[in-house]
This record gives sequence, C-alpha cells and structure tokens, in this order.
Amino acid sequence: MTTFSMAPLFRQSVGFDRFNDLFESALRNETGSSYPPYNVEKRGDDHYRIVVAAAGFTEADLELQVERGVLTISGGKRDKDADQVTYLHQGIAQRGFKLSFRLADHIEVRNAALANGLLNIDLERIVPEEAKPKRIPINGERPALQG
Repeated sequence: MTTFSMAPLFRQSVGFDRFNDLFESALRNETGSSYPPYNVEKRGDDHYRIVVAAAGFTEADLELQVERGVLTISGGKRDKDADQVTYLHQGIAQRGFKLSFRLADHIEVRNAALANGLLNIDLERIVPEEAKPKRIPINGERPALQG
C-alpha cells in the first residue's frame, strides 16, 4: 500500500491540524476496509463533498450522524429477499458498513442526498465573524491615556 502524506502542503500553516486530518483520514481508512468506496471532493474555497458508493441501499438503510466533530455514515444490512434466491455469482456486497470522518473546525454538514446509488454529503466551512481575519494597523496612533 502506498502511503501519501499531506504534511508538505501544510508546512506553512499554523493551527490547521484538524483540517489536515480530514484529508488524511480520507486517504487512509483506519478500519482497513475499502467498503464502500468513497471520494472526498473540494468544490470551492469553503465547499466540500463526500460521495459514498451506496449501490442497493435506500434512504431508510442509511444513517448520518455528527457528534463532537465526527461525521459517521452507516448503512444497515439489507433484508434478504422474501424469495429464496440462489446466487450463481454474487458480486454486489450486501453487508453493513460504517465510515467516520473527523471534521475540521467550522465545517458543517449542509445537505445529504441519495441519487443513482451515490450518497452525496455536502459540507461547508462557515467561519464566525470573531474568527475571521482582522486588519491590524502598524504604527497606529495610540489613544491618549486619561488620568
């Protein structure tokens, strides 16, 4: 397995360790399983999307939850068909799964939709006003001390 580190891309940043973890956890699946396959996409400066291949799952089979900055996607096992089916070849997985993504600060889940076997989860970084950059004047005049 090839290991890829995002560290060189973040050498000139300070305090973005959790943001870096979002991408690194996407590059390696900590459980060692590759099921189901997924993509993590950057769709703009503050917009991201996680796409999970959830073929054969319905909306009722899937659950999304965010707790303490961790997005968890789980899919329950589908019930066997009422008909007794003998598979000559079974290539479509029918097992449950659980994926977890650690979200960076100020990342919020905006939308989730299931279409054509793909679960699309839209994320947006919303930075509050107090966390936005502020211009600091250099050699600005100091207010006079009142005594």
